[in-house]
Amino acid sequence: MASEDVFGDLDTNLKGMVDGAYAQLKTWSDPMHRLGEYAGDNMMIRGSSTDAFYEFISYARTPNNYRLQNFWDYGYKAVAQASNIIDAVAEGQSAEIDNKLGECYYIRGMMYFYLTRAFGRPYYQAPDKNLGVPIVNGTPDDMNNLQLPDRSTVAQCYAQAIGDLRKAESLLTENNGPAYASIGAAQAMLSRVYLYMSGTYENPNTQYADSAVYYASQVINSGTYSLLPRSEFMVYNTIVPENNPEAIFVVKRVSTEFSGDDHYYGIGGMYANIGGMGWGEMFASAKYIDLLNETGRNDWRPDRKTIVDARANFIEPQYVTDENGNYTPVFRFIKNLYNTSGVQTNYGYVQATLHQNGNQYSCSETIDGVETTYQMTPVNEEQQIYSIKYSDGNTYTGVIDYEMTTNRSYPEFYIVKCSREGEESHLHSPVISRLGEVYLNRAEALAKLGRYSEALSDLNTIRERSIPGAGYSTLNASNAGELIDKERQLELAYQAERSFDVFRNGEPLTRHYPGPHNAMEDVPATDYRVTYYIPQTAINSYPSGCTLTQNPTSNAGVILN
Repeated sequence: MASEDVFGDLDTNLKGMVDGAYAQLKTWSDPMHRLGEYAGDNMMIRGSSTDAFYEFISYARTPNNYRLQNFWDYGYKAVAQASNIIDAVAEGQSAEIDNKLGECYYIRGMMYFYLTRAFGRPYYQAPDKNLGVPIVNGTPDDMNNLQLPDRSTVAQCYAQAIGDLRKAESLLTENNGPAYASIGAAQAMLSRVYLYMSGTYENPNTQYADSAVYYASQVINSGTYSLLPRSEFMVYNTIVPENNPEAIFVVKRVSTEFSGDDHYYGIGGMYANIGGMGWGEMFASAKYIDLLNETGRNDWRPDRKTIVDARANFIEPQYVTDENGNYTPVFRFIKNLYNTSGVQTNYGYVQATLHQNGNQYSCSETIDGVETTYQMTPVNEEQQIYSIKYSDGNTYTGVIDYEMTTNRSYPEFYIVKCSREGEESHLHSPVISRLGEVYLNRAEALAKLGRYSEALSDLNTIRERSIPGAGYSTLNASNAGELIDKERQLELAYQAERSFDVFRNGEPLTRHYPGPHNAMEDVPATDYRVTYYIPQTAINSYPSGCTLTQNPTSNAGVILN
């Protein structure tokens, strides 16, 4: 059937059809963020929740999760709309039409990658045996006798994503800003897809690592994008994507899509309360705070604010003030929590009352009406970091700070990286690709190729943007995995990358910090819970005689090689 028969005036109507495919990404991007970020170690929640997203945090995997269902449904709606346009419109009619087709290939390839990394095992684990997702490119011709395929292997799904993205690369000639697919967006995504295929640091796949380097270099060397300087990067979240030279592709949101209390339910609404809007029930984890403070304390106190790591500017501690606007100094530290048998079960924050006698400090804590005072030993007096010998026999290190507001005993370290885009609200266009990530993609791939000097240059380009003068001096086989992973965590926090970054390199997820999650349990990359269950609604909706295979429900069903 000719394109004109399907679309009428092709030039007029094709844009609307492609915009419809982009529109599916808006709803899809919400669960995309939550299942990627909440399953990591950058955030914590104030307590257990009946919301379906709590399963992402607790690793209590179930197939009946409406947020996971939305991720699946809207992902496949985007695949279907993009595929239908690809099937209906012939290439070669004009550069403009080919560019629109390239956008469709990008959307479809990106979507297969995101779906596969959520529902399929990490690529280094038997990709030719483990299942990814069904490859269904478009609405079937015979809806009365509908036949749908079972899930393809992880390897087949990655091949589909790569084929689509490379096709997009060949067709895309326009750059209409980061809200639309471009050749840079296709190449940036290819650099990540190949990085996911590049194996672990211990057993790298050099062929795929080399491809990741190639595509990352295409983006970096294109001159189309540039890293923001430190001062502007510190307010990255406030810059609208169209004015951000680092943004490559985002899921564009606009304020008219949110009315009334809708900002409560946006991504940023769980991380902060801004202008009276937002739940503000998820906070930066103690692990992430410690990582930010590793090269020097970030002091958020309003009257002595010192940001050492630029990325600390995306965290906003909430301080208590009295009726006169005064702050209360405290000594804040984290202690171990034990059950009645003396077994550690969690960690807990303490904001102890601070006492000063000349240059000497002590602090006191009252438990069950009994006050205990501790002498404080300087660790770094200039940064006001001290340690105490606690009553449980452990030595704990903490900081002199102002008392923070708490929610169920947890200090409120608000996260604003997903808020304030162009206005004082939770408006946020979820980031899919930006130049900072591409540099880190290339650094990791170069390290897996043993090209450590080049990898170090890329790694320090990102690190020294945020912490001037704190670049690493050496990178080698013994420290590359640790240092690159650390920088990816610092740089890409709250962009839905963290849990996948941990598992694809064969590492365990460790969450040894306060929160309602099981802080004493590590989740290894071989655990069956690394993948999400296929939504039961999707399985139930499959036609009679067709099978949609569920993921393993125990470690016994996991295929590793």
